[in-house]
Amino acid sequence: MEKRKNQLPLVMIGAGVLLILAGLAWVFLNQPASPEQTATPASESQVERVSLADAKKAFDAGEAVFVDVRDSTSYNNAHIPGALLIPIDELTTQLSELDPASWIITYCT
Repeated sequence: MEKRKNQLPLVMIGAGVLLILAGLAWVFLNQPASPEQTATPASESQVERVSLADAKKAFDAGEAVFVDVRDSTSYNNAHIPGALLIPIDELTTQLSELDPASWIITYCT
């Protein structure tokens, strides 16, 4: 009986270690993915343009998302149906809310 009593602290320590490891694994596996960093264009001529036909085709296929970067007043007056509103000054903080697998097409007019 004494041998069995001495094993209880070891079992408790082992269970505690397993619980800590499970918690660390959960925290590690549930971290949000960091968005892919791309270089900021130095000039307007370096901004990649997309034709309206290509943009609509990708959007209709579910491969793209339109992001309106204007203010909410402009967005409420008129916007592309289905477009998300993320004002330009909030874009860097809200970029992580977008699906990185989607083609993100921003517009401001």
